[in-house]
Amino acid sequence: MKNRYQNFTVLVNQITRSIHKIKAEEMNQFDLKSAHVSCLYYLYTSEKPLTSKELCEVCDEDKALISRSLDDLEKRGLVFCEEIKEKRYRSPLHLTLEGKEIGRYVSEKIDALLDSATQGLSLDQRKAMYEGLEIIRNNLENMCKKKGKKND
Repeated sequence: MKNRYQNFTVLVNQITRSIHKIKAEEMNQFDLKSAHVSCLYYLYTSEKPLTSKELCEVCDEDKALISRSLDDLEKRGLVFCEEIKEKRYRSPLHLTLEGKEIGRYVSEKIDALLDSATQGLSLDQRKAMYEGLEIIRNNLENMCKKKGKKND
């Protein structure tokens, strides 16, 4: 494992770029952007309407990115807010009929993508992969927290 840094960073970057490219290509047919995928997916698959705050948490995305995506989806008639609470980001969001159709398409594509991406992995290997990724993520987050505390 002489090139651990290169292997790790290059593989992670390549996976991220491939996912972004696939999202962009799939959303292009709807004249949407890759940033819209998570909003459509989570609103479609959730058992209840989600607020933009909840979407930020479940997507682990930047608040500004989610806000821009939701504004765009609302302008395009794919998302609506039935009732506005005291703060807009706390108001439940719903998909319109067209939004649900695109959400279903996105959900099905994501399922197919995950099946294809993990093809050749046994269930045990897939489980180990996700467990390993979670450990790496936690370790890196802890390292960032420690670095942040030193800089305070």
